[in-house]
Amino acid sequence: MTRRLAAGNWKMNGTMASLSEITALANAHPAPGVDILICPPATLLAEAARIAAGSAVMIGAQDCHPAAAGAHTGDISAPMLADAGARAVILGHSERRADHGETSALVAEKARAAHAAGLLAVICLGETLAEREAAQTLAVVAEQLRLSLPDTAGAANTVLAYEPVWAIGTGLTPSPAQIAEVHGVLRAHLADRLGAQEAGALRLLYGGSVKPANASEIFAIADVDGALVGGASLRADDFSPIIAALASA
Repeated sequence: MTRRLAAGNWKMNGTMASLSEITALANAHPAPGVDILICPPATLLAEAARIAAGSAVMIGAQDCHPAAAGAHTGDISAPMLADAGARAVILGHSERRADHGETSALVAEKARAAHAAGLLAVICLGETLAEREAAQTLAVVAEQLRLSLPDTAGAANTVLAYEPVWAIGTGLTPSPAQIAEVHGVLRAHLADRLGAQEAGALRLLYGGSVKPANASEIFAIADVDGALVGGASLRADDFSPIIAALASA
């Protein structure tokens, strides 16, 4: 069975004092039975990796540049992230797509760079509220998948995270049937692209207002292999029950 993944995206939150949460998380889950990933801001990456070394917690980044090096002031390359101790990187998050105009083609370039650097690429997909209300959800996420997934992708180096934009940080969550429908379509498209065996092994995460109160219900849904969690991952006391729910699902 595919090993499930609980991933935390700290976004633009956290200072050095916040790293005690990683220590607390590692101490709370010495052998969690699932994979745990925390993606802090770049300023904390190297120290977070040092703190998490030898524990069940992996450290990842929140973005990378598609080039390995060069004249790109303020950007960080995938090899630099790996050198700092990252083992994964989130790519194509809706906030990057909206705030920075990132296209799915650019996401695919970044994912290819992440793979070349030995990083796990966590590729995000999701529709806006307007697209959901216009019954375009399945077409939108299928097209994002088609364009965002590079030819280097496989179950060993890629994770997909379905995050409906309208559910991120709003407290709103799609119904279990809606989540199951999207994940089922993503799995089918992956099977066409990668073959049934590889598609079955590639992890599909759900993200968008995941919290301890709804985690068990979400993890019981078919084709949900874990979660990409935002605000609830900032504190070990909030993230730990989500990890526990995933481990017992």
